[in-house]
Amino acid sequence: MQSLIEQAIREKRLLKFTYSGHPRIVEPHVLGVNGGVTQFLGYQVDGSSSSGSIPAWRRFDIPRISGISIREGTFSGPRTFPSGKHSSWDNQIAIVS
Repeated sequence: MQSLIEQAIREKRLLKFTYSGHPRIVEPHVLGVNGGVTQFLGYQVDGSSSSGSIPAWRRFDIPRISGISIREGTFSGPRTFPSGKHSSWDNQIAIVS
């Protein structure tokens, strides 16, 4: 699964998956380790969420993702963060350019 996320980040491709029982369509921006957990940071553009807020930035724990696939088409690249920078990571594995 990690290699699929890395590929999507490199190719700026949307990911489709289920997380916490909700279908998600997400632009993956950063794959890394935070607090010992492999996660990715993405901008959710479609699907649903328990918070109900879409579009929105979200972190996803890799072990909690199911049914992941790369969708057709691409996104334009990095998005601006409200704070001006991505949140911190213990280790970054891949980042969208």
